[in-house]
Amino acid sequence: MAHDTPIPSEETDLVISRVLRAPRAKLWRAWTDPALLQEWWCPKPWTTEVREFDMRPGGGFYIFMRGPDGGTSDNPGCFVDIVEQRRLVFTNALITGWRPAHSWLTMTGIIDMADEGDGTRYVATVMHPDKATKDRHEEMGFFEGWNICIDQLDALACHLP
Repeated sequence: MAHDTPIPSEETDLVISRVLRAPRAKLWRAWTDPALLQEWWCPKPWTTEVREFDMRPGGGFYIFMRGPDGGTSDNPGCFVDIVEQRRLVFTNALITGWRPAHSWLTMTGIIDMADEGDGTRYVATVMHPDKATKDRHEEMGFFEGWNICIDQLDALACHLP
C-alpha cells in the first residue's frame, strides 16, 4: 500500500500539527494499546469504551463514547494503513473487512508521527468528503476537542514506563 500523505485540502480537511513531549514509541503504544487508548481518546469527563480494535488494514476500529450527561457517540470504523510507529490511517466510511458504512460524520483520519528534537512531531489530518461535512466537524469543536485529546495522549505517554 502506498504510504504517501495526501496534500491537505483547505476545503475539506482539518489539520493539527504539534510537537509533543513524549517520545514516538510511547505515543505509538498509547495509540495501539486499547487499554491505554481508553484513557485519552475523548475529552474528559467523557469516557471511552473500545469495542473492537483489530489493528491491521481492514481490521475493525470501534470506539463508543459516553458523556457525563448520558450522551453517547457511536464510532465504528476500519483501519486503512499502518506503518509501525509512524502512521495510522483509519476511517468511519468503512467497517471491519472493508465493508461500506453509514456514518453521522464521515471522515478519514491520518496520524503521522516523526521524531523532532526531544519530542515527536504529531500531525493529525482529518479528511472529509465535502466542505459542508468539514465545516460541521469544525463547528462541533474539532480543534478544541482534538487538542484536548492530544494533550491527554501526550500526558499519558510521557508517564509510560
